[in-house]
Formats: sequence, structure tokens, C-alpha cells
Amino acid sequence: MSKYKKLSHVIYKCDYHFVWVPKYRLRILKGVIKTLVERDIRSLCELKSCEVQELNVQEDHVHLLVSVPPKVSISKLMGILKGKIAIKLFKTYPKLKEKPYLGNHFWVRGYFVSTVGLYEEMI
Repeated sequence: MSKYKKLSHVIYKCDYHFVWVPKYRLRILKGVIKTLVERDIRSLCELKSCEVQELNVQEDHVHLLVSVPPKVSISKLMGILKGKIAIKLFKTYPKLKEKPYLGNHFWVRGYFVSTVGLYEEMI
């Protein structure tokens, strides 16, 4: 029963694997930007009562394995993660907005998400 989590009226195991990339798949997620993205993903997930199980920030994409309570919408979670992180990055590093870089968008519009079942060891 330790794999499962509890809220007042539900027992759940809702694990999701997310992948998303910066605009133009720029190799920009390194150094202090990588550290900022990792820290912010963890803190924003904690605010939404989500548990980060695995986080891997590569130079040109992010992998996140997270346990999400049933009351949290997946699309809203991604909107919060991508939106808040982009705003913070642009405030901290205004040069990112200059062309030929990113304009007003840090991340691509879409993302990949998959539910993780009993075979999460394979991921």
C-alpha cells in the first residue's frame, strides 16, 4: 500500500511522465538556467501538492516524472510550470528576449505526457 497516496476521500497512484522543450529546441538549459529551472519545477510542484519522483533537465529538453493528485488538472499543471518558469527566466535574463532568441515565448506550445503504470522501472 506504500505506492499509493491518500486524500480525505480517495486513494490514488497518478504518475505522469512529461517532456517539453525550449522554443527552436535551443540548447539553452545549462549552467545557472538549468539550476533555476530545476529549482522552480520542484517548488511549483510542491505548491500544487505534486511529488517529483524524477527530474532530468537536459540542454534542450526536460523530463519530469511526477505524482499528481486527482484534483490537479494535468494541462493546468503544465501551464503553471511552463508559464511561471518562462516569466522568471525573462525577468532574470532579459537578453533571452532578444532576437534571434526567443521573443516572448521560452517554451514550445506543446508538450508530451504519458501515464506511468506498473512498469515505471522501464522509464
